[in-house]
Amino acid sequence: MNAAVRAVVRMGIYVGAKVYFIHEGYQGMVDGGDNIEEATWESVSSMLQIGGTVIGSARCKEFRTHEGRLKAALNLVQHGITNLCVIGGDGSLTGANLFREEWSGLLTELVEQGAIEEESVQKYSALHIVGMVGSIDNDFCGTDMTIGTDSALHRIIEVVDAIMTTAQSHQRTFVLEVMGRHCGYLALVSALACGADWVLIPEMPPEDGWEDKMCQKLFATRSRGTRLNIIIVAEGAIDRHGKPITSSLVKDLVVKNLGFDTRVTILGHVQRGGTPSAFDRILASRMGVEAVLALLETTANTPACVVSLSGNQSVRLPLMECVQMVRKPSKKLKTVFAWDVITRAKSFQNNLRTYKLLAHRKPESDLNFNVAVLNVGAPAAGMNAAVRSAVRVGISQGHKMFAVSDGFEGFSKGQVQVKWSDVGGWTGQGGSLLGTKRTLPAKYVEKIAEQMKKHNINALLVVGGFEALLSLLELQTARGRYDEFCVPMVMVPATVSNNVPGSDLSIGADTALNAITSTCDRIKQSASGTKRRVFIIETMGGYCGYLASVGGLASGADAVYIYEEPFDIRDLQANVEHLTEKMKTSIQRGLVLRNENSNDNYTTDFIYQLYSEEGKGVFDCRKNVLGHMQQGGAPSPFDRNFGTKISAKAMQWITNKLQETFRQGRVFANTEDTCCLLGMRRRALVFQPVVQLKDETDFVHRIPKEQWWLKLRPLMKILAKYKTSYDVSDYGILEHVVGSRPKELDAAVAM
Repeated sequence: MNAAVRAVVRMGIYVGAKVYFIHEGYQGMVDGGDNIEEATWESVSSMLQIGGTVIGSARCKEFRTHEGRLKAALNLVQHGITNLCVIGGDGSLTGANLFREEWSGLLTELVEQGAIEEESVQKYSALHIVGMVGSIDNDFCGTDMTIGTDSALHRIIEVVDAIMTTAQSHQRTFVLEVMGRHCGYLALVSALACGADWVLIPEMPPEDGWEDKMCQKLFATRSRGTRLNIIIVAEGAIDRHGKPITSSLVKDLVVKNLGFDTRVTILGHVQRGGTPSAFDRILASRMGVEAVLALLETTANTPACVVSLSGNQSVRLPLMECVQMVRKPSKKLKTVFAWDVITRAKSFQNNLRTYKLLAHRKPESDLNFNVAVLNVGAPAAGMNAAVRSAVRVGISQGHKMFAVSDGFEGFSKGQVQVKWSDVGGWTGQGGSLLGTKRTLPAKYVEKIAEQMKKHNINALLVVGGFEALLSLLELQTARGRYDEFCVPMVMVPATVSNNVPGSDLSIGADTALNAITSTCDRIKQSASGTKRRVFIIETMGGYCGYLASVGGLASGADAVYIYEEPFDIRDLQANVEHLTEKMKTSIQRGLVLRNENSNDNYTTDFIYQLYSEEGKGVFDCRKNVLGHMQQGGAPSPFDRNFGTKISAKAMQWITNKLQETFRQGRVFANTEDTCCLLGMRRRALVFQPVVQLKDETDFVHRIPKEQWWLKLRPLMKILAKYKTSYDVSDYGILEHVVGSRPKELDAAVAM
């Protein structure tokens, strides 16, 4: 929430508006006085890394009454406030809309009471409202993610990872209760992110007899040699008859039926706390800026809107359309459950579909194919989650899954095996358990073809970065010489650099961003209480400035140097002078990020020396090269979840292509659309033939020719107090809520 507050304040001041804090939510609006305070640029400094909300939030019974709203209207008019940015859940936003609808009547009433002058009614005739959804439950219709959800997932996964080590040591079963009274998003994504054996959520109560099925599955898992079981329960989980399913009930079931050593952990309010994740900081910053733009463009006839996230795009939706979709009353429980799923965001439905896919084994098919999985390129957190998902989905669809160690080099040496170790614990592990190398297949193509023939490989799934794309292009070219490569091939992008053409996001980039953001937080904190200091930090990324730019936005950088936006000595000088001016007036710490290959001559050392020299007497300098720590560590919840979902979708594509291309007893696929990259494009996951991506690629610098995140650069500069133009071409259109009905609504999720 603090990142959103910061963005609204700074964007508001940037466009020439007066911006006010209203402390303690609607209670502060009703009470007035010191609760309504004018904000300054400096008053939101050092807020990004703080959890919760520094301006406070409170439930307010008085605002629900007409008298309370009358007091609030008077306080706003006295300060000349007619535009509100409301950050909260559906209750807060509904209250804001009611306040807006009553506004003119409230002003008339205040005139009659003599509290305000008649001119005030004309001057402040309309109240404009824009909402941003702040809720860890992610239960608001119309947005894929709400502010706070990703941070809550970070807290949950940190606990789950810690618990899994003790559970494995003692051969225990753990039942984890997570928040979600009416929405099972946190439980569902946590289950995907840690590979839980069972999950119970309010939207999809399990079928009658679930108790025995759950115990059978837990027993089967233990029988295969697994030393632990994880069951995740949303606090609002219920059965088909509306009876609550509590964590203690689940524990008693396991102990009674199986005799397993079982423990319960209730996470409680720890999920609401802690440092916000990089994703939440970026999301909130984007939404805050968009909210100010929406207020600038609103008219008396514009309906109140809420700023939402759809895929990777900011959108505006009518507030009340979203609120009315959150829950549809119905006396029939099954109808309510079905509606709950329909009105959840696409991301919820996709997660649900993926969990079912990983949990169910389909009946054996007559067509059992051999599919090989390998990693190519540098290691990236989330690769293992993608491989695990592919293996599980592949086996569930009747395929024989082959593991290839050490990329195409290992493939050429025959490092191919069908015997998998248990992939159950792979999701939370960083790096590449399969082993990965940057080696391209061209020089080993004959030997790889021999291995393909020897093992009768019918399809390839490649998880990797830019090298993986080059590899598929080489293999597609080799189809003319070797029939063995005339099989469906698909690539899933996984690289911290996020430099793969055809995909806005890559597996591993979010974990790297969190590593950068948390390190920047610590580095800035190290200067706390000392004299003014500027830190020069070098990030990874090759020639791609994604990590530096988006990491700079998440950590509140004053300047970011990247290859895609050329800079010269004059730019460096202007940045130093800008920072010097800020240091003289208020801020104590400065942060400058530089992408490793941003410029051959203006190196990190050069920039450090320049800032040190020019800042003499005002600030001193320190430099830090983050290096390979950006590639390591446990994958973030986003990367685990993204890797799991995208890989499951890739395996479904492989299954369909295998069935389409199976003719006369063999698979033969040599068309462009049988060698694809699966990537996130704006709002959807899209399969794109790799040949068609050639024109979009700068092969010399290994980056896409067009990159969506460059549009965030002006936003970062505005929040750092630079005067710059902001591209609003993608904004300003009020869309409508569209609900899609998922298939198999009545299928039980907890199987």
